[in-house]
Amino acid sequence: MALPPFTPDGVLPPGDYPLTFAELRQSLLVVGKGRSASWDAAWRLYLVQQCEVLVRQLWTAGIQNVYLDGSFVEEKDHPNDIDGYFECDLMDFATGNLQRRLNALDPHKVWTWDKATRRPANGFAKWQLPMWHHYRVELYPHWGQGSGIRDQYGNELTFPSAFRQRRSTYQPKGIVRVVPE
Repeated sequence: MALPPFTPDGVLPPGDYPLTFAELRQSLLVVGKGRSASWDAAWRLYLVQQCEVLVRQLWTAGIQNVYLDGSFVEEKDHPNDIDGYFECDLMDFATGNLQRRLNALDPHKVWTWDKATRRPANGFAKWQLPMWHHYRVELYPHWGQGSGIRDQYGNELTFPSAFRQRRSTYQPKGIVRVVPE
């Protein structure tokens, strides 16, 4: 499926857009297709390559549904990173089995969401997870819990709801679901 152009507000139109990594690398999210001269296609390609490492680990560990969001899927010349979430089983996560399987696959052992593992990053106010420091990607597990992100009324949103709207304006937007080749 080809991605539609960005809306005038600089986001993907609302919807879920399934893309393989090959399609993602050729999409307007990386190559820009008519974007400004400051569009950083090389950086965006690097982010996709880093993200692909982590997503392939998720697939190997039995996770099927992985979604990408953040400024990467917006009309921003140089996004800081790729954010996303994946659907998983609560017990697989709660027992630590999922984390153990993922860390067995990753040479840097970055699969953790423990707040105590966050470290500062130069130029960023938010402390980052180990996976961000190594890959510049943050992928969060989702089993139906809240995301910590709130709507305009103060209600906590789940990842599917939170990642399909802009945080600043609550405007609906599209999201990428990465799929195997």
